[in-house]
Amino acid sequence: MEASGRALRLFRHEFGEEPEALVRAPGRVNLIGEHTDYNEGFVLPAAIDRDLCIALRTRSDRIVDVRSEGHDGRSIALDRLERLPGDWSDYVRGVAWALTEAGHSPVGWDGAVASDIPVGAGLSSSAAIELAAARAFETTTGYGWEPREIAVLCQRAENGWVGVASGLMDQLACARGRRDHAILLDCRSMDLDMVPVPEGTSIVVLDTGTRRQLHDSPYNDRRRECEAAARALGVGSLRDVAADRFPSSAAPTTLPLRRARHVVTENARTLTAAEAMRAGDARSMGRLMNESHASLRDDFEVSSEALDAIVAAAQGADGCYGARLTGAGFAGCAVALVDEAAAKGFGRDVSTAYARSTGRTCTMYVCRASDGASATTL
Repeated sequence: MEASGRALRLFRHEFGEEPEALVRAPGRVNLIGEHTDYNEGFVLPAAIDRDLCIALRTRSDRIVDVRSEGHDGRSIALDRLERLPGDWSDYVRGVAWALTEAGHSPVGWDGAVASDIPVGAGLSSSAAIELAAARAFETTTGYGWEPREIAVLCQRAENGWVGVASGLMDQLACARGRRDHAILLDCRSMDLDMVPVPEGTSIVVLDTGTRRQLHDSPYNDRRRECEAAARALGVGSLRDVAADRFPSSAAPTTLPLRRARHVVTENARTLTAAEAMRAGDARSMGRLMNESHASLRDDFEVSSEALDAIVAAAQGADGCYGARLTGAGFAGCAVALVDEAAAKGFGRDVSTAYARSTGRTCTMYVCRASDGASATTL
């Protein structure tokens, strides 16, 4: 059963009544442009057809009573918000806090959460619960839904409440996704352009079965290293470093410069990738994805044995145009662009090769680019 049906069933079981509304927010996969968002660069994510859903009804007080599959329920007093680090409900608390800080007076609700997005896999389950919570509060409070503003608010929740120094890419992709399109986002100006996914291709997410938590991973260290690299290069952001600053013949000798080379070359790859997708050139797009993984592995050092193994398996499989790790790295998922007709055999071949090299099993999600967060009155 899909997440929407499970959320409705859970609500009826937990609260004994019918919900008033159902909100959903998609996960997202980043096709290319990794660790460039917080460096004011370019990213190319797509919302995917795996959702987090909340079935809900409005309360007459300022309490959020929220239940979730596989977790104990949580009661959140909106007038006495308290952090609960590491708990899934802290994302809901963070959104309530960000709304309050923005001058809104969020109304309480009863809610049941169900999700098809694996947690900690690099598919932005955190942004999905933030956007779904924001949709739930908008449904009960009526403060208006402007996707860009809500994405910024949800990013503030993750940065200022949860404590993860994420960029805006995840929240904006979950808010603004469009069916069969990726989003080319300029993370400085916040300008975006919808880019069609090449016809005849499938986006395949490859889950290594390994997990990480951003708040206890080196993710925040990479942000600090990029800031140090920008200072060393005399710029405010690595976005301002010219692409020819790092010729392929001259390997950087210091860690900050290696970090900078990844960001600078990744920005160039992302812009070229968008051009390839507009032209329907899946082969060029795949080559750029392969180059991105090598840069993330060698210069940015955010890959892992499992990610390298599954990317190598994908790149060696029939029908694959290209593959790379996706998300912050360290664990989680890779993404491949695959010939649509070959997707079934591709999954079988990758699973076999990955198990042979690592002794692990993996999970495949053949995905389609989807629309952003939405709400339905029942």
